[in-house]
Amino acid sequence: MSQITTHVLDTTRGLPAKNLPITLFAQTHDGWNELATGFTNADGRIAGLLADDVVLAAGVYRMHFATKPYFNANKEQGFYPFVDIVFELDGSASHYHIPLLLTAFGYSTYRGS
Repeated sequence: MSQITTHVLDTTRGLPAKNLPITLFAQTHDGWNELATGFTNADGRIAGLLADDVVLAAGVYRMHFATKPYFNANKEQGFYPFVDIVFELDGSASHYHIPLLLTAFGYSTYRGS
């Protein structure tokens, strides 16, 4: 399993958010370095965002959820064109699950399991 996983749920529809673009970045001294990108599947997840053998170093990372294309595809006007979730890894090679609960006018996140 990828060290970083996510699950996006559209709580307005009560359904997974499918085809939502997500990009994972690592913070560097020069800004942000793109590590991986993909689209959520029918279950609102990305299988294999990172290869199973990739272990991220301690540091600050950002998941960029491009919500505007998702809302546009659903013929909905969203307030947030994107959601960035910034988090810090301790280098322990633990699994990190970063879920996003999404509506057109709000979102929430937490560290999942």
